[in-house]
Amino acid sequence: MRFDWGPVGATAVGAEVSVVVDVLSFTTSVTVAVERGMRVYPFGWKDARAEDYAANHDAVLAVGRLEANKPGAVPAPSLSPAQLTSCPVVPRLVLPSPNGSSITTVLQDSGSTIVAGCLRNARAVAAWLAPQVVAGRSVAVIAAGERWEQDDSLRPAIEDHLGAGAILAALTELGHDDVLSPEARSAADLFVAVADAGRLDAFMHDCVGGRELVAKGFAAADVDVAAQVDASTTVPVLVDGAFAPAHLRE
Repeated sequence: MRFDWGPVGATAVGAEVSVVVDVLSFTTSVTVAVERGMRVYPFGWKDARAEDYAANHDAVLAVGRLEANKPGAVPAPSLSPAQLTSCPVVPRLVLPSPNGSSITTVLQDSGSTIVAGCLRNARAVAAWLAPQVVAGRSVAVIAAGERWEQDDSLRPAIEDHLGAGAILAALTELGHDDVLSPEARSAADLFVAVADAGRLDAFMHDCVGGRELVAKGFAAADVDVAAQVDASTTVPVLVDGAFAPAHLRE
């Protein structure tokens, strides 16, 4: 069991199973949408290419979060986890994201089985991973992180470190602590320490990512939804280019 960061880390590890964790907000949004019956196509760019991609897959292209939150806006799917809990359900949704979606796109041709993980489905993802570990498959949990505006380099994000740690901590509870790398074990220990101290919700709202969302005009409810640990039993797995419930891949 490995833990690493970003698209470079994901490809360098080269695991047979890759769990992408982008808590604010791609993989949280994927989990909410798939739980509600949508199939989610990840896409790395929000431009004309995304529009063409959506048209080619007979899918709805998610609108921008600011657009979705404008007064009087027609409810439509967006990258907002809170908005996705109540918007109309569409069969196929293209969800662009510069971080989690881009990592998924990079991994698509690698042969790795790709899973969307977050705080909301941490225990469910761990339970799904356990048989993979028993079967001897290599597994990596990849925290997406954010990007620095100055040079587009990776900026580690505590919310993704915690989301990855929640999955890894749940795996240790299932008896697989002996296969964790030191980096993976440290991520699990971080989550346990923060959760046991009752500080997870505060960390999520006060971290740079949480404050940035609110400062940009996005609803604090997005952070509320993302911070709900084990609120979902859905395990989204990439099947034919789209995230779908894990049982559909079996």
